[in-house]
Amino acid sequence: MILNLIAAVVDRDRAEAMSELFEGQGLPIVLAMLARGTASSETLDLYGLEAKEKALLMTVASGSMTGQLMRLAKRRLFIDVPGNGILLAIPIKSVGGGRTLAYITGGAKPDEGAPDFKFDHELILAVINEGHTDPVMDAARSAGASGGTVLHAKGTGGKLSEKFLGVHLADEKELIIIVARSIEKAAIMRAITENCGPGTEAGAVTFSLPISSVAGLRAFDEEDAQ
Repeated sequence: MILNLIAAVVDRDRAEAMSELFEGQGLPIVLAMLARGTASSETLDLYGLEAKEKALLMTVASGSMTGQLMRLAKRRLFIDVPGNGILLAIPIKSVGGGRTLAYITGGAKPDEGAPDFKFDHELILAVINEGHTDPVMDAARSAGASGGTVLHAKGTGGKLSEKFLGVHLADEKELIIIVARSIEKAAIMRAITENCGPGTEAGAVTFSLPISSVAGLRAFDEEDAQ
């Protein structure tokens, strides 16, 4: 069985079009979350710009539907043109029972086989204390990251997690997501941990997920070709 969590990061004014693309294929779950880009405050001030408003949209698709979504996103939304967003697929290992499987697949017979676990890219997630995006992204960029997307979040650890290594852990959190080449993933995560990890004010906790297919990284490909 091949199922993927599909995630799209686009400018907010393109979120409705991406949502319509998902819904037009009969996908039953479409989640939309507000986000922003990760350009540093110094860079924004230098050029008189405002933080880029983004949206993160997520759905679930079979292996064959994933390929179709990638093709449609390129053809209709030009997702493979730099600046138009990114669409990625993350393999799902299991779901909560037969009813859940039937719901998210629309009752269709799941794809046969298993996902290919040779991944060229990975999704790095960093959970940090609010207000520390710039130093975390500075650390990530020093190891090769090209950028990321930030979502606001809230911690639910309770009183036991108020302090770690003597550093207060804020309830208000930010989740930074970074798409990276697999060969660069370890260096980026190490840079974040060493500069902004647990025990620092940022308190960054990082982990990664495999990406089975992706659209919108033409800039990466062009850089490799040079």
